Amino acid sequence: MQQLSSIAKSAGEATLEVYNQEFEVEAKPDSSPLTEADLASHKLIFEKLTELTPELPILSEESATIAWSKRREWQTYWLIDPLDGTKEFLKRNGEFTVNIALIHQNQPILGVVYAPVLDLLYFASIEIGAYKQDADNEVVPIKVAGGVGNRPMKVMGSRSHQTEEFTDYLKQFDSIELVSMGSSLKLCYVAEGKADIYPRLGPTSEWDTAAAHAIVKFAGGDCLNFETNKELTYNTKDSLLNPYFIVTGYKGRQGDN
Repeated sequence: MQQLSSIAKSAGEATLEVYNQEFEVEAKPDSSPLTEADLASHKLIFEKLTELTPELPILSEESATIAWSKRREWQTYWLIDPLDGTKEFLKRNGEFTVNIALIHQNQPILGVVYAPVLDLLYFASIEIGAYKQDADNEVVPIKVAGGVGNRPMKVMGSRSHQTEEFTDYLKQFDSIELVSMGSSLKLCYVAEGKADIYPRLGPTSEWDTAAAHAIVKFAGGDCLNFETNKELTYNTKDSLLNPYFIVTGYKGRQGDN
């Protein structure tokens, strides 16, 4: 975990070198933005993980053209998002992250999420549980809130990607406190008990969620398929798009009245 945290922080430093200067933006085939920071972070993580575990394949947002016929044979692999929250990166609001996850038999068993501007690190694994390290290097265990009581439901929402379905979903709650944020930090806020639920009723890809899914999972929460109410899975189909999902600090879905 120390090695992975170091890799994530080094990748974060690479993104900051671009973040703190003028940079060019390209468009990916799906029209989403791509910067030099995405590519620099991808290159560093890919090289370091290859050195650390040469036997394991790596799937990154920036190398997502690996055929399903090949991917479907993988039992264990790295799933990374070199820069999650590119729109927040472009806005320079600091709400972007570096995400590294280890997937085994379609489930995340380890995750590291690093927010370079905030110097905030989350890490978790099946063996050790979930932790947070702040800019003062203090490491503390984290866990989900586990209950609302009489206070409003604290709901995380996307800063750049809110949908009509999301708005409709919230109508079922009598009282909510909505917090908008970018990147995988939304899941991490649920994991550390700063929020109760994050309904993601819009498009995401598997690399967007895997690392933070591990943080939530080993902090005692759930990432659930919106339709089936079962845990999100990875590398089970040709498409790398996630279904709609709910991140919750409770066992079972919240809000289905």
